[in-house]
Amino acid sequence: MNWIAPATSLLEILLLLYVATIDLATRLIRNELCLALALLGIAAQLTSPALLAQSLLSAAILFLLLLVVYMRGWMGGGDVKLLVALAVGLPLTGVIDLLTITALAGGILALVHLLMRLLPYPKLAPAGSSLARRVYAIERWRNLRHAPLPYGVAIACGGIWTVLSKGL
Repeated sequence: MNWIAPATSLLEILLLLYVATIDLATRLIRNELCLALALLGIAAQLTSPALLAQSLLSAAILFLLLLVVYMRGWMGGGDVKLLVALAVGLPLTGVIDLLTITALAGGILALVHLLMRLLPYPKLAPAGSSLARRVYAIERWRNLRHAPLPYGVAIACGGIWTVLSKGL
């Protein structure tokens, strides 16, 4: 049973990297990914029913708080699902760490998007352009249209930090 926690942590990190990539590309966070993260969190805590109960309770409280935030239009539904799915596998202190690092990463993400407004408008990236050039062109275009931030990237940063801090 000692291999379960490191295996679930590694899978969580890989899923979070995938979520960040998909959110950057599409601004959508799929339900299946959130469900997989929640199930991995539960699997990591199967050996300790008390920790699992605490984790589920803190995730339920977080969901209620984020539901208010979502209903006010301050956060997207996918972001709420992702944060709650990550909270399922964390103790209360882990949830606090997750929210703290996510807020810091979100601030950096917002600052980058504000600074992008100062950059020149890019021409379309021709076929064969580097990935960085294509991402820049698309993000700059989205920025000009005041598209929402890909906050799943910030949540993924917070999740990866929290998973790594609890130990692989």
